[in-house]
Amino acid sequence: MGDQQDPEVHAGELVVVTGMTGAGRSTAAKELEDLGFFVIDNLPPSLLPEVVRLVDESRGRQQPIAVVVDVRSGAFFDAIAGAIAHEGAGRKATLVFLDAGDEVLVRRQEAARRPHPLQGEGRLLDGLQRERVALADLRSVADLVIDTTNLNVHQLTDRIAESFGTPDTTRLRVTVLSFGFKYGIPVDADFIADMRFLPNPHWVPELRPGNGRDNPEVAAYVKSRPGAKEFLDGYVPVLEGVAEGYLREGKRFMRVAVGCTGGKHRSVAMAEEIARRLQEGGLVARALHRDLGRE
Repeated sequence: MGDQQDPEVHAGELVVVTGMTGAGRSTAAKELEDLGFFVIDNLPPSLLPEVVRLVDESRGRQQPIAVVVDVRSGAFFDAIAGAIAHEGAGRKATLVFLDAGDEVLVRRQEAARRPHPLQGEGRLLDGLQRERVALADLRSVADLVIDTTNLNVHQLTDRIAESFGTPDTTRLRVTVLSFGFKYGIPVDADFIADMRFLPNPHWVPELRPGNGRDNPEVAAYVKSRPGAKEFLDGYVPVLEGVAEGYLREGKRFMRVAVGCTGGKHRSVAMAEEIARRLQEGGLVARALHRDLGRE
């Protein structure tokens, strides 16, 4: 997805996302946020120039911005067109319109158990028809129209990534986190591996003061123990296979926790080695150490 794009192509871009209620605006916004955009949902178009100015001052002109505007903003066609024109002189502006068939939109809204903002006392379909009339001009001038009638969530995120991702932002990022079991298991981990099956360097007097990251002797000791190489040779390919599946499902982040008793020797050395092997396999991976130094 997006592998042929220049990594700088979306720097400073302004993306305005609008469209029919239930067509996937929130999904598109979440994906743009994952791609590095500064995202604001349900922004009144008249505030767009001020928001852009504030982002320029706080994050720099290269920060891409995405704003989501829906029918609740009122008479907004002229406001959106004016705001985009105002910012067009300094930023590349792209208007994205999400659409879907009425039958699908009704089904999605009913599943969400939410009334349509233009429904009033009438039917849900009445609200959708009023919205379609109100948005007709906006749809006709959109730079990108995405029909989500036959798209699931993952397919929609793929479409957004194809349009606005870069090689850096569409790659899976893996964090390999070492930790100590005595301080608790990380609750946000996708995988947890227990290194307490390896001999503990804590009981080797000359290795005890060091740690698995900064002391090569400690790392070498841990990785040379019986079972360490076999574990790495078996576990890393599993993670690589899962990473491929995560990408197919539209996930951008994977968190692998590696634990030992105190989070100083075994888990640290093995987390560093797992991250290194994943990097060699072409993944974006880094090792972090939650409890290193905590003792």
